[in-house]
This record gives sequence, C-alpha cells and structure tokens, in this order.
Amino acid sequence: MKKLLYAVVALMAVALLGASVFMMNFSLRADARHTDVDNAWGQLYQRVPDMQPWVDSLLAEGLLRDTFVVMPTGERHHALFLRADSAHGRTAVVVHGYKDSCVKFLYLGRMYHRDLGYNLLMPDLHGHGLSEGNDIQMGWKDRLDVMRWTEVAEQLFRDSLAPSRMVVHGVSMGAATTMCLSGEELPAYVEGFVADCGYTSVWDEFRLQLKEQFSLPAFPLLYTTSLLNRLVHGWWFGEASPIRQVARCHRPMLFIHGDADTFVPYWMMDSLYAAKPCPKEKWTAPGITHARAYQDCPDVYTEKVRAFLESLPPR
Repeated sequence: MKKLLYAVVALMAVALLGASVFMMNFSLRADARHTDVDNAWGQLYQRVPDMQPWVDSLLAEGLLRDTFVVMPTGERHHALFLRADSAHGRTAVVVHGYKDSCVKFLYLGRMYHRDLGYNLLMPDLHGHGLSEGNDIQMGWKDRLDVMRWTEVAEQLFRDSLAPSRMVVHGVSMGAATTMCLSGEELPAYVEGFVADCGYTSVWDEFRLQLKEQFSLPAFPLLYTTSLLNRLVHGWWFGEASPIRQVARCHRPMLFIHGDADTFVPYWMMDSLYAAKPCPKEKWTAPGITHARAYQDCPDVYTEKVRAFLESLPPR
C-alpha cells in the first residue's frame, strides 16, 4: 500500500512539474511568431490604417531611425527614435505590450511626435522585436531596461537651450513596465507616466488567465510555476507588482483604461489608482476593450494626454 501511495505521489509530482513547465513556456517564452518584425509593419497598418503615409515619409527622409544598446546582462536591445524640431527638450519613451514590438505601437509615437511635438524613443523589450532574449519579463525586469533607455533618450535628445523633460507611456504589459519603473529612484527629468490598461500584478493577471483560459484555480499550479520561474528566470510572480511600485511613486501619473476591458479587467485601474499617491489622474474610456482606447477614440485620447502633459510642473 505504501509503495502504491508513493507511486501516486511521485506521479502527481511529475505531472505538476510538467504542467508548470508548460505554463511557464506558454506564458513567458518569447515566440518569434509574435515578434517577427517583417509582419509588424503590416499589423501596424491594420491597427491604424492611416499610419502608412506618415511612416513612409519619415523613412524616405531618413528621420525614423534604429539604435541598439548593450544592457548590463550583455544582451543587445533595440529601439526606434525620432527627433522633433519643436521638442525643446521634451521626450516620450513609449513602451509596447505583451508579445508585441515597438513598431506595432508607432501610432502612439505619431501622437507624441506629430500632435504633441515630442522627441520619441520606442524600445523593443527583452525578447521582443529586434531585442535579444528568450523569455518575457512581464514588465518586472523590463523596468530596469527601460530605465536604461531613459538615460539613452536623455543623452540622445539633450538640448543645450532647454531642460530635459521626459514622460514614459506604456500600454498593457508596457503599462505594467511603466508602473514598475515609477517606483524606482529616477532622474528628475523623468517627470511623469502614462499607464494605459496595465495590470495590478503578474500574479493577479496570471491567476485571472489561468481561470479564464484553462478553468483552473491558482493552487497549486500558479505557485509551482512561480517557483519554477524563480529558479529559471530569477523572479517570482508575486514580486512583479505594479501596484506595489505605484504606491512608492510621487510623480504625476495618468491612468487610462477601457471599462469594457476583460483581459486586464477595469477594476485593476481602480485598485492601482487608489494605491498611487497624488498627483494622479485617470480617464475611463467608455465601452472600450483591451488596449483599444487610442484606436477607437484617437482625438479624445490625444487631448487627455495633452492636458496631462501640460499639467506637469515646469522645471
């Protein structure tokens, strides 16, 4: 009987380990099919059909350019950048979402550059686009990479006649990255943040998706997958917590979220907003699903961001 019991326990342990490996790979493997740059341009033009003439004009004049930096890990990471003659030291760092790339979010780059007059830097996060890496960091370790990109952007766009002023704007996982960054010690030139439909924590989001996609409870699989991720990639799901990071942030932040979002549910913005000390603002996009606020309401979105930027205290 004891042998049978041991055999059953061993079989359950092996099955749980196998399920944990599957879940970690399913969630965090950087899949080239999702980050293929050749397809990214086409997907951008599908998302926002009027983008192509603007992009083509920039490429024809050699204005939209690539840059690469070597991160402390030794990996080579990529970004697009674009100068604006009217920027006078103002720069936006725009951060893309899960299994996306900077190219696919150039519609926000156009907003900042064409409509708001900002310099622009848009990084590919670790394991996305043209940046090296085999795993997705869900915004947690990415916060340190984006911190490095803010330094690169300040050097790249430094204006001898005006102080450097920078906003970091992220969507979905990019918003989680932005919020995780906001809780760190940052230079004074990083003046504010825009978080569009970000999640409260990786644990909360994975727990939700485990239930929605697989009809499974958090225990035990989420616990064992988090442990496996700690052993393989060096971080726990529980420590990747934008809500804990925004509680440490005393710089201005604008929260944006569609009230019809079910992938990163709308209640998460309320929790994040409550945790964030002032100054803070929020805009609820009525009837908007996940990461669709700009595509569905571009004029309102632009004016909300413009008003937030104009409210930032002068340096």
